[in-house]
Amino acid sequence: MNNITIVLATDHAGFELKESVKKYLLDLDYDVKDFGALEYESTDDYPDFINPAAQFISENDNTMGIIFGGSGQGEAMAANRFNGVRAAVFYDGPNEIINLSRLHNNANVLSLGSRFIKPERAIDLIEQWLNVGFEGGRHQKRIEKLDSH
Repeated sequence: MNNITIVLATDHAGFELKESVKKYLLDLDYDVKDFGALEYESTDDYPDFINPAAQFISENDNTMGIIFGGSGQGEAMAANRFNGVRAAVFYDGPNEIINLSRLHNNANVLSLGSRFIKPERAIDLIEQWLNVGFEGGRHQKRIEKLDSH
């Protein structure tokens, strides 16, 4: 089993993608904590799921989060309100963005725009994201400044 907990959260817009990713992570023996949505409901609101997930990440070591929405933008905004949470948005583009989110920004949450990314691509990117470490060095002081407020 992997030694980190992967936190998942979404509203209706990312529900199907979250379910695909959840199955993939469970098949790899990750400890997965799903904050919902647990069923598709077209009228739900992302803060109801993202906020508790981000709070959990903020309060627990050895956690990383993957959150989903239509664009991933609002979800990242909600998550980034919690101290110690550094959510990076990705809705397809160069893979280097995924690497830099971890290498330079030590992103501990990946926010995926489900309207712009297919499940197979999302899974490939998540695998990449989970396997890139923080470079530290000159970037560490920036992370400390982010996390000190």
